[in-house]
Amino acid sequence: MTEQPALPLEDKGLYLNRDLSILQFNRRVFEMACDLGIPLLERLKFLCISSTNMDEFFEVRVAAQKHRLAMGSLSKAADGLTAGEILSQVRGRVDALVTDQYQLLNDALLPALEEEGIRILRRSDWSEEQAVWIRRFFRRELLPLLTPIGLDPAHPFPRLLSKILNFVVSLEGKDAFGRESHYAIVQAPRSLPRVIRLPREIAGSGDHFVLLSSIIHAHVGDFFPGMEAKACHQFRITRNSGLLVDEEELVDLKQAVAGELLERRFSKEVRLEVSQRCPQELVDFLLHQFGLGQGDLYRVDGLVNLYRLAAIYNEVDRPDLKYPVFEAGVPAQLRDEESSVFEMIQQGDVLLHHPFQSFSPVVELLNQAASDPNVLVIKQTMYRVVPDSPLVDALVRAARANKEVVAVIELMARFNEEENIALANKLSAAGVQVVYGVVGYKTHCKMLMVVRREGRKLRRYVHLGTGNYHTVTSRFYTDFGLLSCDPELGEDVHKLFQQLTGLGKATRLKAMLSAPFTLHKGLIERIDREAETARAGGEARIRAKVNGLEEPEVIRALYRASQSGVKIDLIVRGICCLRPGIAGISENIRVRSVLGRFLEHTRIYYFHNGGETELFCASADWMSRNLLRRVETCFPVRDEVLKKELIASGLTPYFSDNVGAWQLKADGSYQRVQTRAQPKSAQLMLMRKLGTLKE
Repeated sequence: MTEQPALPLEDKGLYLNRDLSILQFNRRVFEMACDLGIPLLERLKFLCISSTNMDEFFEVRVAAQKHRLAMGSLSKAADGLTAGEILSQVRGRVDALVTDQYQLLNDALLPALEEEGIRILRRSDWSEEQAVWIRRFFRRELLPLLTPIGLDPAHPFPRLLSKILNFVVSLEGKDAFGRESHYAIVQAPRSLPRVIRLPREIAGSGDHFVLLSSIIHAHVGDFFPGMEAKACHQFRITRNSGLLVDEEELVDLKQAVAGELLERRFSKEVRLEVSQRCPQELVDFLLHQFGLGQGDLYRVDGLVNLYRLAAIYNEVDRPDLKYPVFEAGVPAQLRDEESSVFEMIQQGDVLLHHPFQSFSPVVELLNQAASDPNVLVIKQTMYRVVPDSPLVDALVRAARANKEVVAVIELMARFNEEENIALANKLSAAGVQVVYGVVGYKTHCKMLMVVRREGRKLRRYVHLGTGNYHTVTSRFYTDFGLLSCDPELGEDVHKLFQQLTGLGKATRLKAMLSAPFTLHKGLIERIDREAETARAGGEARIRAKVNGLEEPEVIRALYRASQSGVKIDLIVRGICCLRPGIAGISENIRVRSVLGRFLEHTRIYYFHNGGETELFCASADWMSRNLLRRVETCFPVRDEVLKKELIASGLTPYFSDNVGAWQLKADGSYQRVQTRAQPKSAQLMLMRKLGTLKE
């Protein structure tokens, strides 16, 4: 057997840049908004998602690269790009995407909405009657809540919150104290709606809206009596969202996070968005105040936050312009109304496929556990769980019923820190033992364990998932969950909770893999095993579905496997740093990205294993952060019936999808899959198969 030469990791030409790959993903989201085959209001929604995705990109990725640049960091990722080179390429791609976003809105979506009787009225379109109503609305609902700040030595430039709508106003004249002020700032509180519906009696038929920005523009002079508002332009600042928690000096994690949340609202600026019509003089003034350069400026042809238009989706009752109503199904194993969830799980493992199947069995498991006198212990990890969740209510009831209840809450779940602190306080007050995982390693795994006395023995029931315990997003994210009372899985979950809540060495797991201990190594071993099988002339195959693929050692192992002849098919929704289709290196690797009505979020790993198929679901993507710096779980699906179902529902449809699929090319570009064959949508097929679609 001839050993394949190791692929040098420093060969930067074999890796795509992570940040540029994120922008490629957001471009695909935007292309969904351009798709004429998607209902009109859903297209508007996709445009809004592409806008809020861009916000997060600047808050997280651009902020990180700007920090590296400021610190003089010369470190490079596997692709070999420096922070400065990344930011330079980001600028060009963002410029192009922002231009396309506003062009689509102004030239396609707004006219199409108007044809359907849904209008966003410009100030020039207001009738006299509408203008009177809007003025009264302004004086009654807005004026009491807005605080204009004239800029002078006694009123320096204010600290403005991140992503808040602001207006810069150019003034002439003197105020009541004889002061001259050339500029003023007006900030719109988050509590104010950005889109206001006009009453039918003054709007006529259809749905008519005005933007908050238009109302403030029209009445900005009311803030400065006796002075003239020469110009008024909206702008928005985006800040670094990182939390600077010093882990070495940490005493109380919750207290430290709470303190940093207050500072994050005014952290370092990374982007300034202004109206396209804003004069350069005002733009230069704002850039100077924020310490930003022209490269951080983005001019927009419309409102500075497209995501605010998402409110129209919920305001408009037009089922004909939205996706058909869908009702999630329930697996056949859980439809016995005469049996408890525990009795049904005892009959065999149950695979849940959300949102095509309901998340309610997980809620019901906790509800029954809370009231069952034979249940002694409940333990659960909580990454993104809102305080008013029914799962939280069940844990509170269980604790008040004197059961041992433990909740592992990840406080550092980005953008959910405040909710997580509130959740921790609520659970602690009810008597739940709350712990915060392991400092320095995000607890990203999704697992629930119920210990129940049954006769003379204790039985563990577990739920393991690829997604969060969030009852709302479970209706929009595709995820798998496994309900089981398998003794090996139960023992593994028990050991993992011990690692999270106690101290000691990592213990060996029987069935599962976990990060940061065995998952990374286990993945590479299985990839290498397929490569060895292929070199020996056997059938070898790897299939996987993940949200991101970036970890260099995993990519290197996949390259080796491809060189050995292993057929590798990957569904990678977002970030992908691997280059497929390179002759002699990755010609046996195919990478697809699939988008649709629901956010693809499942993680599935398939290894042919000489015909003894190994199939896993996991909370982890193939990213460095997941495999090396987080607590993650990877659990096997071993029941043969469930393995077939997992392949049939979680993998096969996505490799044949020709409606929402893109193919990654060797140069890093994505090409939408187009065919004259019968349209095949993975999500549509699964809705029809597992639930009820009211078409």
